[in-house]
Amino acid sequence: MTITTGAPLAQVSPTALAWGFLTGGVIGTSLAAFVVGLVIDRTPLIVTGVALAAAYALLVFLAGRPRRAREAAVAPSTALAVIESREAFKDVESDVPVRFVLTVAPDAARAYRVEVSQAINVAELPDHRPGGVLVVEYPPDRPWQVRIVKRPTPHWEERAAGARIDRASGPVLLSAPPNGSGGGFLTLLGVLLGAAAVVLLFRADLFDQDSTARRPAQQPSVSITSSTSTVTSASGTVTLGPGRSMLDDGELRRAVGSLTEDGDRGTDRGTDRGADRGTERGGAALTVVVEERTLSVVFVPSDSRAPGFDPDSLPYDRVPALVREARTTLGVDSPRSWRLTAKGATGSLTLRVAVTGPGGSAWLEADGRGEVVRRGPAR
Repeated sequence: MTITTGAPLAQVSPTALAWGFLTGGVIGTSLAAFVVGLVIDRTPLIVTGVALAAAYALLVFLAGRPRRAREAAVAPSTALAVIESREAFKDVESDVPVRFVLTVAPDAARAYRVEVSQAINVAELPDHRPGGVLVVEYPPDRPWQVRIVKRPTPHWEERAAGARIDRASGPVLLSAPPNGSGGGFLTLLGVLLGAAAVVLLFRADLFDQDSTARRPAQQPSVSITSSTSTVTSASGTVTLGPGRSMLDDGELRRAVGSLTEDGDRGTDRGTDRGADRGTERGGAALTVVVEERTLSVVFVPSDSRAPGFDPDSLPYDRVPALVREARTTLGVDSPRSWRLTAKGATGSLTLRVAVTGPGGSAWLEADGRGEVVRRGPAR
């Protein structure tokens, strides 16, 4: 066998190219799934990303077992080598990593130069000086994977003691042939395609959250309606435009204010302009219901003695935190919707936040200061 340092590069097999593309696809898909799951708060997507990477790693390990078994079954080649140079990485009391440049002289092949790193005991460093002859082993098909034999057989130890080896000519070091640019390109292409597939699949959730966070606040559209002539109460409704949320900074306070700013408390708040309903809207509210883009207020009729509460007394600053706590701590997987209901019929203000997901719903209850007092588990 003749070893030359200038041999042509090994051709990459179609199987290796396919494995490279598949590996890139799995990396891009699992990483994108993990990141997107964190952004849109989807626990199943996060778990899927981690599980996909773990399953593929196991598949690669199992698929490589036959090749590793074949390589282990091949007896290594043994040869003599001379140390051209050595460099210890750090000073320790036991084994120290040492980088060697060796000239390996096989019995039936041309000598070649190779660089190898191996841990050597500090006490044995004097036996590994430049110019010393060693016994080495390497796989016959991978001569660059040289390993220094620490305890050679008596036969090879005797040969090393009396051998004189000239250094290989030229500065070139033998190393593993590169895989070529084709394999790296396909791996990168797989990463990009895998990541793009996940982003496109969940683009609605990603871009909806981004537009909700960045879109400037607009004036809400207000629709104030009264009940029919036989009903003694009035209600107000505010509906926000697309891309906006009642949880945006100051949005809920502005929406409530748009329904209660007409006139003084306890006076006529206005009636339906399309018909004379004979009902007046007072300043106190019976209930306030808040959802993602809608607000509904039922007011206490001016001629009623029913207890109510001032809508301006709602703990506006605590509402986003209460909704976030309900979505993340009540055990509802992938919550799709939420509703906050404020009531004061018992004389004290209470707030209930309910969240609903594919697997059920749950709720928490807070007092007038926005402090959680009770929780209802997912069911």
